[in-house]
Amino acid sequence: MAKGLTYKDAGVDIEAGDRLVEEIRSAVRRTHGPRVLDLYGHFAGIFSLDYNQRLFRHNYRHPLLVAGTDGVGTKLRVAIDAGRYRTVGQDCVAMCVNDVLVLGAEPLFFLDYVGVGRLDERVVAEVVIGVAEACRRCDCALLGGETAEMAGFYAPGDFDLVGFALGVVEKKDLVTGARIERGDVVLGLASSGLHSNGYTLARTVVFDVAGLGVGDAIPGVGRTVADELLEPTRLYAPAVVRVLRYYSTKRVVHGMAHITGGGLAGNLERILPPNVQARIDKKAWPVPPIFEWLQKAGGIGTPEMRRVFNMGIGFVMVVSPYYADNITRLLEREGETVYRLGTIAAGKGEVALV
Repeated sequence: MAKGLTYKDAGVDIEAGDRLVEEIRSAVRRTHGPRVLDLYGHFAGIFSLDYNQRLFRHNYRHPLLVAGTDGVGTKLRVAIDAGRYRTVGQDCVAMCVNDVLVLGAEPLFFLDYVGVGRLDERVVAEVVIGVAEACRRCDCALLGGETAEMAGFYAPGDFDLVGFALGVVEKKDLVTGARIERGDVVLGLASSGLHSNGYTLARTVVFDVAGLGVGDAIPGVGRTVADELLEPTRLYAPAVVRVLRYYSTKRVVHGMAHITGGGLAGNLERILPPNVQARIDKKAWPVPPIFEWLQKAGGIGTPEMRRVFNMGIGFVMVVSPYYADNITRLLEREGETVYRLGTIAAGKGEVALV
């Protein structure tokens, strides 16, 4: 009798999925602290909020849970073409955790989703190990995830990556921007490059207009296309959480913004009260060479560049002027490059580039 059709024949390899789970087990478990119940491989993950464990070194009276979700976008296309997958795991974590961080929340745990056409264990393992390493650096448990093998849905070799982050903040320490006032100082934390935004435009310039390949050097930048475009998004949580903890009783951080799609002005405006203006000095920080090259090679106007890309600033903190220098030094000790971008003045909730 002829052999019957199997799930694997149709495009889904259950055994490969089981092997993947075992391969990533140690990387995932390294992100687990005492708050995670050891149920690896179960249907869901469990995170304990037991006060006896002194959650984040102190008890919460009015804890607020803060959640965020994001993906890596078409940066994945570069990773796939270059055959380099681990750094996009950090991108996924950073895009979610940095958003949660804006509200003053410390990350608790992370979930990931990888959708593939046909499971390549090596590729997915590299992605998830990258996710786990980034979670560990942010003191964030990789609590669970899903790898969905969907034959016929994705082109061969393609995949998608999405993340979900949950954090916690004491209600009185919530940072919304409402406390921003005239005289505050705007600090900018340097980006590591494009981060994970604007890649549809960047790829058009690099591959279609300039005709470069992933292994080619970018003129005037000193790096290959793959090295520059796959530079991972910075994880700001370790440094910023340190600042928030140190100044928790003083509440001197009045607002924060993650600079993603929409650029510096578009994202900073989201947190400004309606009676102030952020006056930003356009010469306060050096624009990395990759942005200058993209603009010149693509013939892109300056307003469009500032609207699409972070232009070298990945995260912004609006702080009390009396603590700006101390906060800068603390961030720098944690490895961040910090620029004093400008100040807050009277206005109508807008950003002025001066």
